[in-house]
Amino acid sequence: MFSTLPMIMTWTRIVAIPLILLVFYLPITQPVANLIATVMFVVFALTDWLDGYLARKLNQTSAFGAFLDPVADKFLVCACLLVLVHLGRADVFVALIIIGREIAISSLREWMAQMGASKSVAVHMLGKVKTTVQMVAIPFLFYDGLIAGLIDTRLVGQVMIWVAAVLTVWSMMYYLKKALPIIRAHGN
Repeated sequence: MFSTLPMIMTWTRIVAIPLILLVFYLPITQPVANLIATVMFVVFALTDWLDGYLARKLNQTSAFGAFLDPVADKFLVCACLLVLVHLGRADVFVALIIIGREIAISSLREWMAQMGASKSVAVHMLGKVKTTVQMVAIPFLFYDGLIAGLIDTRLVGQVMIWVAAVLTVWSMMYYLKKALPIIRAHGN
C-alpha cells in the first residue's frame, strides 16, 4: 500500500510543502526563488492527476489512497496559500475562505460518512473546477512576473484566486444544500 507508485506520488505532495517553503529562505534572488517554487508546485500538482490515473490503470487503488489523496491536495494548497499571503501576493481573506471551506467540507464529509450518507456530499464537478482554478492560480502567483513581457502573472493569479474563492463558496453552498436533509434528520 505505501510502496505503490501512486501512493508515493501522493506522499510527494505532502513532502513538497516544506521544500516549497524552503525555496523562499535560500540565499537566491527573488525571481529565481519564484521560478523554482512555480516549477515545483506545477510538478507536484500534476501528481494529483497522475497518481489517480496510475492507481486505476495499474489496479493499485486503496481505501487509504482514496483518503490520503485529497488530504495531500488540501495540505499543499493551504500551505501554498499561506506562503503567498506571507509574500503579499494573496489576500488573507481569500486564504481564509479557501482554507475555511476545506476544513468545513472535510468535516461535513466525515460526519456524513458516519451517518452512512457520504454519497450525498461526493465530489461534484463544481468542486473539481474550483480545485483546477486554484491549482492554476497558485503558480501564477508564485511566478510573480511578466511572461513574454505582456502577461502580469500576479494580476492574472490574483484574479484567478478570487474566482477560486467565489467557486469555493459556491461549491460549499452546493455541498451544504445536498447535506441539509440528512443534517436536519440527524441534527437533534
